[in-house]
Amino acid sequence: MNSAAPALTPTTRSLAWCLHLLVIGLLALAAGRAVTDGGPDTGWIIAVSAACSLVYAVGPTLPCVRRSRRAAALWLAVVGACWLALLILSSDAVWVAFPLYFLQLHLLSRRAGPAAVVATAAAAIAGFAAHQHSFAPAMAIGPALGAAVAAAVVWGYQALYRESEHRRRLIEELTATRADLAAAQHTAGVLAERDRLAREIHDTLAQGLSSIQLLLRAAERVLPQAPQNAARYVDQARQAAADNLAEARRFVAALTSPTLEGTTLAGALDRLCKTTSARHRITARFHLTGTPTPLITAHEVALLRIAQSALANTVQHAEATAAKVTLSYLNDHVAIDIVDDGCGFDPAHRPAPDPETGGFGLAAMRARAQDLGGTFTIETAPGHGTTLAAQLPLTPPADTKPEACP
Repeated sequence: MNSAAPALTPTTRSLAWCLHLLVIGLLALAAGRAVTDGGPDTGWIIAVSAACSLVYAVGPTLPCVRRSRRAAALWLAVVGACWLALLILSSDAVWVAFPLYFLQLHLLSRRAGPAAVVATAAAAIAGFAAHQHSFAPAMAIGPALGAAVAAAVVWGYQALYRESEHRRRLIEELTATRADLAAAQHTAGVLAERDRLAREIHDTLAQGLSSIQLLLRAAERVLPQAPQNAARYVDQARQAAADNLAEARRFVAALTSPTLEGTTLAGALDRLCKTTSARHRITARFHLTGTPTPLITAHEVALLRIAQSALANTVQHAEATAAKVTLSYLNDHVAIDIVDDGCGFDPAHRPAPDPETGGFGLAAMRARAQDLGGTFTIETAPGHGTTLAAQLPLTPPADTKPEACP
C-alpha cells in the first residue's frame, strides 16, 4: 500500500481485498452482536464500529497512505485508536486484532511492526479479560496464537517476495547478457563475413583484374611491332574478363566456385596452371602426389584460392619464368606448395597492405589456412625464389570455423 511495501500482484491484491472484507465483516459482527444483545452501550458500539469502518475504508483510497510509510503509520494509529475504543465497549472487538496484525506487519517497519503486534495482542488479552472480570492463561492463547500465525505468514511472504525479486533480477541480467552475447556474435559474424568476402574478392576478382591489366599492357607494348601478338593478348584479356564476370555472378548468386564445378581440385589446379602459362610469360606446371581423398568444399575452395593468389603474386611481383604447384595427399592432411624461381623478397620487410597498391594476398592465404585448422608457411629470400606451403587437416578440428563457401 506504500512505496516501502512490495508491489501488488494479482494474488496479493486479492489477499488485500480479503483482508479488507475481514476487517469490515468483524466490525459489522461486533455491531450486530450488540444489537442482538440489546445492551446499554449498543448505540455507542454501533457508532464506534461505523467510525472505525469509515476510517479503515478511507485509508487505502488516500494517495499519501499508498505512497508514504509515515502516512500509512498515522492512518493505522487512528484505526488502532478506534479499535481500542470499540474494545472497551465490546469484547467482540478482540477478533479485529487478527487482521490488524497483518496490517501492522505489512505497513510498519521491521522494528515497529512486531512491537505494534505485541502491543495489540496485549491490548486484546487485557480487554477480553476486563470484559470477563477475570484472567486465565487460556485467554492469552487466542490473541498470541493469532499474532504468531500473522507474523509467520507475513514474514514467509516477504521471504518469498525477496526470492522472487532476486530471481527476476537474475532473469533480467541473463536476458541482458544473452542480448549482449547475441549482439557480439552478430558483430563477429559480420566481421568474419567481411573478412571472408575480402579474401574472396582479392583472390578472384582483384587478381583477375590485375591479370587483365597486365595483358592489356603487354598488348600495348607489342602493338606497333606485332599486331598479331597484341590481338592475342587482347583476346586473353577478354577471356579473363569473362572469367571475372563469372566470379562476380557467383558472388551474387552465392553458388559454389565455378572453377570447381564439374571437375576435381586437381583438375582445377591443372587448368589454373595452364591458363596462367597461356596468358603470361611464365611456365606454370601442376604436380599431384599421393592418392586423392575426397575433401569438403571449404578445403577445396581454400586450397584453390591460395594457389590462385600465389600464382597471381608470382606473375605480378616475382619476375619468375617458372612456377610449380604441387598438391599432396598425405596420411592425415592435404598440402599445397607453390614454388617459383623469381626474385624473392625479405619476409621481415614486407610493405604493409594498402588499398591502392594491394599487399593483402599473403595475409589472406594465411587466414584461409588457419580458419580451417591448418598452417601456412613462407620460405623466401632476395634472389632465391619463393616457396609457399599450406597444410590442412583432412578432418578439421571441432573448434575451428569452417570457411563458408560462396
